[in-house]
Amino acid sequence: MLKTNSVLFFDSSEFENIIHHYLEIGKIALAKKAVKLGLDQHPTSTNLKLFQTELYVLENKFEDADKLLNELHILEPNNEEIFIQKANVLSKQDLHEKAVNTLLIALDLASDDEGIGDLYALIGMEYLFLDQFENAKIYFKKCLEIDLEDYSALYNIIYCYDFLNENDDAITFLNLYLDKNPYCEVAWHQLGRQYFTINDYDKALAAFDFAIISDDSFVGAYLEKGKVLEKKKLYREAIENYKITLALDEPTSFALLRIGYCHEKLGEDDLAVQYFYKTVHEDPLLDKGWIAITKFYNKKQNYQKALFYINKAINIDSENVIYWKLYAQINQRLNFLEEAERGYKKTLDLGNYELQTWLSRTDILIALGEYEAAVLNLIQAAEFYPETAEIEFRLAGLHFTLHESSKGHYHLKNALLLNHEYEFILEELFPSILQKPSIQRVILEARK
Repeated sequence: MLKTNSVLFFDSSEFENIIHHYLEIGKIALAKKAVKLGLDQHPTSTNLKLFQTELYVLENKFEDADKLLNELHILEPNNEEIFIQKANVLSKQDLHEKAVNTLLIALDLASDDEGIGDLYALIGMEYLFLDQFENAKIYFKKCLEIDLEDYSALYNIIYCYDFLNENDDAITFLNLYLDKNPYCEVAWHQLGRQYFTINDYDKALAAFDFAIISDDSFVGAYLEKGKVLEKKKLYREAIENYKITLALDEPTSFALLRIGYCHEKLGEDDLAVQYFYKTVHEDPLLDKGWIAITKFYNKKQNYQKALFYINKAINIDSENVIYWKLYAQINQRLNFLEEAERGYKKTLDLGNYELQTWLSRTDILIALGEYEAAVLNLIQAAEFYPETAEIEFRLAGLHFTLHESSKGHYHLKNALLLNHEYEFILEELFPSILQKPSIQRVILEARK
């Protein structure tokens, strides 16, 4: 019918199944067409009209949805689905308190356990939107009372505990849950993560082992167990667990990267770099992989290779601030000052406003003889780091270099008042300036 516009008769329930299918797979245009055809054949069907309101919500037509729901409410005042859709409309407009109140009405009308469980979950989600984590926990726990294996509710409860930094309470809750459902790999996995957060690595390890006993194909448990073993410096065992994940499922860049790091810790450089290569091959967009390779060669003082790989990374993602910072540092080590300066400027342009970034760029501009640009750079830095001795000493030296004595004296006095221990900056960057008698006098007076 949808393809040919020919008219065939379907029961309203069949239309509902068709519409639900299209909504599930995200084919909204087909769902809309199916709703229209359904309502043409069954103009009084409440369920089809509820699907119509769902489509209105997806299109942000909240007034149309509200109007239709009010009409349906007059006809069927005790239909819980109408209140659920009303709550959906309110939620999409960020009226979460009103959505909760509407769902509570639906809850009074609900009769079967499955429907009640779904409503508890919806209320819990609305409380999450309101950042009311204690209330959210209450309703997600009610979901588990109805269905002990509602893992979505279980994850949401742990999310609440995590957000509130209540790790001990989360551990207590999970242990009580495991008393009722002792072979739940999800709960053991979450328990292990909580122990890991509070640095109790032995208990974390035991929890992940129980998760694996409950389901020996649970990739997440092997990954987390590998992380714990790394913390305990048991790198060989960590590698074994990460390798199990590679055998169980498609290789993940995370596991490949961690194997690389473990080999590096064991001093097995050839194997380490092999796995770093595999990481970026598996996921070229994972910045941690490129950073690992670059830092590996950096540490080995093989700056040419480090530069080669950071350039490859920048070609893939030119907006990654960490890449540009590494690019600047490596070029600086290679004494490619123009490229280093470009790297630091790009780092700043991308929002990395660390003091050291400003200072490194300044020092390179000084080395390049770009004194005015260095002054402008420091003035910008001073907006983020006012009254900073490292900035003031550099400004003093630059103004003296540019024969702007009054400005030079002003910044030198400021610098000495802030922290005279940074005097060495003048000695390192402006040795000729330091020889001037007038400057020596200012420094001597400040020391008294």
